[in-house]
Amino acid sequence: MKVLRVGIASYEDMKARTIAIARGTLKPGPGEPKVWFPSAESLVRVLSDRNRALLATIREAQPRSLTDLAELTGRKKSNLSRTLKAMERYGIVKLDRVGRRGHLVAKVAYESVTVDLPLHAAKPQ
Repeated sequence: MKVLRVGIASYEDMKARTIAIARGTLKPGPGEPKVWFPSAESLVRVLSDRNRALLATIREAQPRSLTDLAELTGRKKSNLSRTLKAMERYGIVKLDRVGRRGHLVAKVAYESVTVDLPLHAAKPQ
């Protein structure tokens, strides 16, 4: 089972982490998150029940275009496009253009998501 590990970190914490990795003073371990959200709220928005149902539909039905996905889910193409692009930024889905017309096709690379959630709240931005 392929699992995506995500973490929650403030912008400042992620910036410091990225700089430390670039300088070579921090080497991420194999069990550390690969994807980071700025807040638990942003994670919940992206992986809401409705969006997880969307991911399940993509995995099971393997629609060949956003039009097909819209028909399967009853969601508008513009809404799907926006939602899927947000998920793509976090590495949850992969969007590919296929065919002569360049149909956008969504693929889900993971079966599960695990979350490293610190018990202390991040500082508000």
